[in-house]
Amino acid sequence: MSAADSKARREGASTSRARLRHRFNGWLNHHRLSAADSLARVLDNPVSSLLTWLVIGIALALPAALDVALDNARQLSDKWDSPAQLSLFLTATASAEQSRELQRELQERPDIAAVVFVSREAALQEFSQLSGFADVLDSLDSNPLPDLLLVTPAPEAGPVTALHQELAADPRVAEAVLDMAWLERLNTLMELSRRIVLALAAVLVAGVVLILGNTIRLAIESRREEIVVVKLVGGSNGFVRRPFLYTGLWYGVGGGFFAALLVAAALWFLGEPVARLAELYQSSFELGGLGLMGSLNLVVLGGLLGLTGAWLAVSRHLGRIAPR
Repeated sequence: MSAADSKARREGASTSRARLRHRFNGWLNHHRLSAADSLARVLDNPVSSLLTWLVIGIALALPAALDVALDNARQLSDKWDSPAQLSLFLTATASAEQSRELQRELQERPDIAAVVFVSREAALQEFSQLSGFADVLDSLDSNPLPDLLLVTPAPEAGPVTALHQELAADPRVAEAVLDMAWLERLNTLMELSRRIVLALAAVLVAGVVLILGNTIRLAIESRREEIVVVKLVGGSNGFVRRPFLYTGLWYGVGGGFFAALLVAAALWFLGEPVARLAELYQSSFELGGLGLMGSLNLVVLGGLLGLTGAWLAVSRHLGRIAPR
């Protein structure tokens, strides 16, 4: 191979790299110009843009606020000092000595932290005071209430249901009640609420996409003649599409920003009453918010929804606009 051929090949490779660099720089410059121009167009219509941002912000803020409320409720329930407790109602034929013996047996078990014995006499006296039927209860020939053992499992005991089944099978126990059904109901209710929030969020997110799609559709129709001219001079669909995608991005980012502001304002409005209520219950509970990362995630989510709505609108309506 001659020196001239080698030089020509080097010059050809260099020219190819230069062309690729120029194309990339042109593509990058067009993205920069499209982003700046679309932002300027959005800001040139402050009233309509503000209304669009508020609509998107409200749609995104509602599920975000409900999610924050559920997180606060979960944190509050985790702070409750409510160990599971077993109530053992002994048989009517069990004597006080047998009840005390069962109490000693349970206290010696490593999986039980404490056992409190409540005699039938003490239970009847407490029931008389609380119910207000002392005269009626005094007229009874015998005490209908059984002896009661309040069993608190040890924290490291493992599943409480296994202990509950074992003690319920004891012949001296007439009935064993696990006093955590309310906690299970609460957890089930919170899980149901979480799913309702997810379903509501899905509906509102779809609404945001439709709102942004309709906004971009109107922007496309208002610039129909400009799009026709760009296509006449050889502009590709990608070239025409970029400004509208950035318009959807700015609408989505602004809506996410307003959503974060609305959630923060709601938490600030409720913060003081919640703090006073917590003080009445001798609690240091404070409302938690989205935080910096949560707010940024909301803004990013809004931007992604804006891009999605704009892409759908442009893909559907841009192909219908063609030079004649």
